[in-house]
Amino acid sequence: MNKKKVPMRKCVITNERYEKKNLLRIVKTPEGEVIFDKTGKANGRGAYVSKSKNVILKAQKSKALARHLENEIPDSIYKELLKEVNDE
Repeated sequence: MNKKKVPMRKCVITNERYEKKNLLRIVKTPEGEVIFDKTGKANGRGAYVSKSKNVILKAQKSKALARHLENEIPDSIYKELLKEVNDE
């Protein structure tokens, strides 16, 4: 019996590969809006960030997500990400 392949993605901040379920996804929709994608299935260009408060704060400070998605990231997105990390 074949084992099911586990989807791996790379954190844009740490450049480490993790299972997709261990990362948070931020998406730039085709309309140009930036959203936090809890389902991991939203349409658009996605970037992944580790589920770590330090990594999220580093992303906010360095504006790395803005460069990856080629769009300004509102502070509300970072607040949502931090809230998601604190809930776990």
